[in-house]
Amino acid sequence: MPAARRRQPGKFALGVVAGLVFAFLMLPLLVVFPISVSSASYLQFPPPGFSWQWYVRFLEDVTWVESAIRSFKVALLCTALSMALGVPLSFALVRSRLRGMRLADRLVAAPIIVPNIIISIAIYSLFSKLQLIGVWYGIAIAHTILALPFVVILVSAGLRTFDEAQEQAAMGLGATWGVAVWRITLPQLRPSLIAAAFLAFVTSFDELVIAMFLSGASMTLPKKMFDNIMLEIDPTIAAVSVMQIVLACICLGAAALFGRGVVPGTPR
Repeated sequence: MPAARRRQPGKFALGVVAGLVFAFLMLPLLVVFPISVSSASYLQFPPPGFSWQWYVRFLEDVTWVESAIRSFKVALLCTALSMALGVPLSFALVRSRLRGMRLADRLVAAPIIVPNIIISIAIYSLFSKLQLIGVWYGIAIAHTILALPFVVILVSAGLRTFDEAQEQAAMGLGATWGVAVWRITLPQLRPSLIAAAFLAFVTSFDELVIAMFLSGASMTLPKKMFDNIMLEIDPTIAAVSVMQIVLACICLGAAALFGRGVVPGTPR
């Protein structure tokens, strides 16, 4: 009991520090949200009045809408590719007994460690030879390199907590390994799979650096926002930022909600 009491001040201090850091990171939202509904014709804080004009302008501007649609297409394809590659790769890394799998596991996580600018230069050099510059599916393939580690990490975490004896029991009753995985393993990995898919989607949708190298005239939404800041700054950029923040919160909230149960004992 005394030891537990001694730990309480440490937990309280950690909570305070974490709360202050969170508040510091969220402070810019107190400016972005009001500006997005400002009646002023330029970035002005505090706003002189309330207006939805910048959201309407976003919806009426063809270039903004096309960029948003292109970003959704890129993110959806990136999510599909990441899941199609990441799930089998997770099985191989977790289940395989071959030598070198620990090294392969580290290599999969490399895109998280290597700066995006270095990855972008390498991808640009390769994709320029493959004529994948300026096409939306080329950006999706490049984004898959960034999203794949997150998929592998989450799915591998789920696999490590899964009781493989259930697969063996199914195969002992006559099921093939593929049927056992499809009917027994994957349904129980649903939290990990859904969380991984949402995280891959957000990773692609908000990515800018690779898009700057590969998009060309076919701009994604982050690239369009960057160009807008460089050329003309108006509250439309604040409205788009708010919509991106809301979308990211929805995706991450859904990932947290459906991602429960990855660790045994976590309530679903």
